[in-house]
Amino acid sequence: MSPPVIKRRGFLLILSSPSGAGKTTITRRLVAGDPDLALSVSVTTRPPRDGEIEGRDYYFIDRQRFDEMLAQRELLEHATVFGNCYGTPRGPVEAALSAGRDVVGDVDWQGTQQLAKSVPHDLVSVFVLPPSLAALEARLSARAQDSAAVVASRMAKSAEEMSHWPEYDYVIVNRDVEKSVADVRAILTAERLRRVRQTGLAEFVDGLRVD
Repeated sequence: MSPPVIKRRGFLLILSSPSGAGKTTITRRLVAGDPDLALSVSVTTRPPRDGEIEGRDYYFIDRQRFDEMLAQRELLEHATVFGNCYGTPRGPVEAALSAGRDVVGDVDWQGTQQLAKSVPHDLVSVFVLPPSLAALEARLSARAQDSAAVVASRMAKSAEEMSHWPEYDYVIVNRDVEKSVADVRAILTAERLRRVRQTGLAEFVDGLRVD
């Protein structure tokens, strides 16, 4: 009789960075290359940007619906950034983790602090730093999605955001996106092998002893 398959509980992988440092790009590359990784799609009250798709990039909702979700504890975390509200829906994340599937999302440092309280044993956090402030500003300007005033506002806030790097499990410097994606994939591999996540390990070992 062969040993049983090792069951595993999934975990929530969160990437944070100042705006423009690359967390969303890295997140999308990870999901595209890993069928066992689900994307956590946040809700937001801000309007869609050009090219954004409902249900893929965000769920775009109004402030009334956001407040309802908050009151009904349907959000694992929430934050207000540049006057817009963002939040991580609880249901899809908890269902995926219970089924042994990992979930990845990009959340700011405020949201990560809340997740550390709401799902402390299921959270793995990564902070993404830019190689320099000049590179960060160039990336923000190249996106052509925001006005010069908004870019300046994001740059002014970046120093505060980057000051929270010590609160994260891992820190990477995004000099090259392919290298950064490879680094986060290595984190995924290591975290999937943690003993505490392999909930069926005891049964597996018992099966080996019987053989």
